[in-house]
Amino acid sequence: MSDATRYPLEPGPEQVRQMGEAVLAFAEEYLRDLPELPAFDPIGGEELAGALREPAPELGSPLPGLLSTLHAAARVGATSAGPGYLAYVPGGGLYAAALADFLAAVMNKYVSVWQLAPACAQIEATAVRWFCDLFGYPAQARGILTSGGSMANFSAIVTARNARLGESFLDGTVYVTGQTHASCAKAALLAGVPRAHVRAVPTGRDLAMDPAALERMIEEDRRAGLRPFLVIGSAGTTNTGAVDPLTELAAVAGRAGAWFHVDAAYGGPFQLTERGRARLRGIELADSITMDPHKALFLPYGIGALLVRDGALLRQAHHMDAAYLQDLSEEEEIPNFSEYSPELTRDFRGLRLWLPIKLHGLGAFRRALDEKLDLAELVYERLREQGFEVPWRPSLTAVAFRWAPGGGDSDGDGDGDGDGADADAFNAELLRRVTARGRALLSSTRIDGRYMIRVCVVSHRTHQDRVEQLLDIIGESCAELRAERAAAPGPGRTAGGAPGRAW
Repeated sequence: MSDATRYPLEPGPEQVRQMGEAVLAFAEEYLRDLPELPAFDPIGGEELAGALREPAPELGSPLPGLLSTLHAAARVGATSAGPGYLAYVPGGGLYAAALADFLAAVMNKYVSVWQLAPACAQIEATAVRWFCDLFGYPAQARGILTSGGSMANFSAIVTARNARLGESFLDGTVYVTGQTHASCAKAALLAGVPRAHVRAVPTGRDLAMDPAALERMIEEDRRAGLRPFLVIGSAGTTNTGAVDPLTELAAVAGRAGAWFHVDAAYGGPFQLTERGRARLRGIELADSITMDPHKALFLPYGIGALLVRDGALLRQAHHMDAAYLQDLSEEEEIPNFSEYSPELTRDFRGLRLWLPIKLHGLGAFRRALDEKLDLAELVYERLREQGFEVPWRPSLTAVAFRWAPGGGDSDGDGDGDGDGADADAFNAELLRRVTARGRALLSSTRIDGRYMIRVCVVSHRTHQDRVEQLLDIIGESCAELRAERAAAPGPGRTAGGAPGRAW
């Protein structure tokens, strides 16, 4: 038994219990308060951050005081674990996964080489296999758990580059769209693809990649002496949740001899649902798939996944021998994850995925995802009823909308009839007012040059009551803003609210 006085880094059983109880009490209080915390509260955040800039202490401090600091830190900024966080693509953070992270850190097992922790490595391998089964991947498929979708996309592109181009790759070309997540183009650049060789394929009115345009661009590049090697489809874009025509893109990529990667960081988990499988049809044809369990599987931030149909190609792109690893066993039934990933040392990520699924079962996740799809439909229909422009019916759970001060989209062309600058300013002010109410945090984007507000329903803690409250707030805030706009004519605006004043 350790002497905590002589060895303060080794607390004894009583100290372990006291520290654990204090941390558990912190967690209980935070989760209890979470539904009523403001979705976004910037007040005091910068001041607190400034107070935390300090030199490293020589002597330690009592845990209760440190937890008080964390208590304050958790309550400023965005409440990203709460039910009102509807910006970007939320990640709710399952409590079971938090327990898994705690247990993984306590055990501190090294799982990158299976021999050192065979059972723990198998837990992670089993969790990865569950994902492969979800998309119908064969037995030879392999996968890795990463820090997030960005690193998963990077490893996917490195694998595609190695498999299709070899070591001479500067003439290779990659195909994305203007709606593809920016991490894909960034990963291509980091993987050595020249910036000019990352092609933006046109999209249709649904904001999905145009397969015919893709085929034309591939043929043009080939005639120019370039080597098209990678097509990246999206299974749930950030802007609107759009899903590319994956079956058609797989066919185009196949005819071109190109690797077909699907970025399903947001949309992949919806494969668990009947509606999701229908909307993601063709994803099973991909050579590789990225998923972010910290999005639509509700896990804490810090876990992504890459699945590769031919696992040997993933290993060939990442494995490097080293003399200091010669004592460790070769891969057998359990993979050596270090041979499939840029990382040699990292945390036991698999436990935060395995434990919640074992504890709750896939059925609980399926029902939660179906609920989010229903809530997105509710948002879409209610906003349309209130007169907002909602140009794209949600394929998943992201809804982009705006109010056109000139009277909405009366001609039905999706462009709105109000002055562009006026509409942008109006909607930016509308977003500010909705956020100021504290019940929900939304985000904005630009699509085809237009300022759009986004609602993205993903958190497992977001239910119909919060969504209906949000819709009421949006309607009330818009009505208030329109009334102010009509009552306060500016240059070029009549008292009736004709266009002319920017908001």
